[in-house]
Amino acid sequence: MIQIFYKDKGKIAISQSLVFLDELGMDDVIWIDLFSPDGDEKRAVETFLDTSLSSRAQAEEIESSSRYSETETTISVNTNFLIPGPDEYSMEAVSFILCEGIIVSIRNVQLRSFSDIQRKIQVNSKLYPTGYHVLVGIVENRIDLDADMIELMSKEIDTYSKKVSTGKDVNEEFLLDINQLQENTMLVRENVVDKQRMISSIMKSDKFPRDIFAKLSVINKDIVSLLNHTNFSFERLDYLQNTVVGLINLEQNRIMKVFTFVSLLLMPPTLIASIYGMNISLPMTGSGLWDFFILLVLMIVAIFIVILVFRKRRML
Repeated sequence: MIQIFYKDKGKIAISQSLVFLDELGMDDVIWIDLFSPDGDEKRAVETFLDTSLSSRAQAEEIESSSRYSETETTISVNTNFLIPGPDEYSMEAVSFILCEGIIVSIRNVQLRSFSDIQRKIQVNSKLYPTGYHVLVGIVENRIDLDADMIELMSKEIDTYSKKVSTGKDVNEEFLLDINQLQENTMLVRENVVDKQRMISSIMKSDKFPRDIFAKLSVINKDIVSLLNHTNFSFERLDYLQNTVVGLINLEQNRIMKVFTFVSLLLMPPTLIASIYGMNISLPMTGSGLWDFFILLVLMIVAIFIVILVFRKRRML
């Protein structure tokens, strides 16, 4: 699908027709958004801009040289957008090509950042006179969404912290939940760092309008604060993980202590029963009824002696 944002009588209009692209000039178009484009759509845009578009493989490249590049006529930016899920987060590669003040975006999933900017363009088109301003607006919106995501993760960490404080439902499954939250935190941090690298490259360029640099500086400061926040969140998760592991070990040690104590309690009676179970002549092995009760008392006394010894040594 293609969406063409162009100037029309002082306002921004939208068209989804490839044929309409032939009727527009370079000065009329601001943004061409390609969502899961087919071959015809990509070829039409390449013909209109007289340039080549990035493939999906190029968009997913991780080398720094492929993330941002400039030529005499175009600027190519490849970045990742974080998509939150019910349990796990995922990364989606997005490509931007800037040519003569026109921005072309190539993506394969619906992204809230794009939907928000499209609404803002229609409400106040003066804030987005060129594709450069559209790109900065998308990045700014993405950082705001990342900040909201980090805030939600902080609340989730607070919930986990309260559970650890009460000791309820602290088990191996709870530990796996903390580990998954750690993975999500690292993905958010990676996503924010990727935007920081993009902004750093943009600020080094002499092709971007000077009026957007003030906004980029503010975004960069926001990114630094988000990175500090993610570092703090990761440290909290690491602390919670160590605490949960300690609590699980204490519970396992308590269970082993109970089993060990029960075994020690039964050792003296077992010894007495084993001795009198031997087929030899021993004291109190007559046929009297009191022999059984005397042996039973000896076993009980042995148990109490073990209990007293443990309590004296503060092992109970």
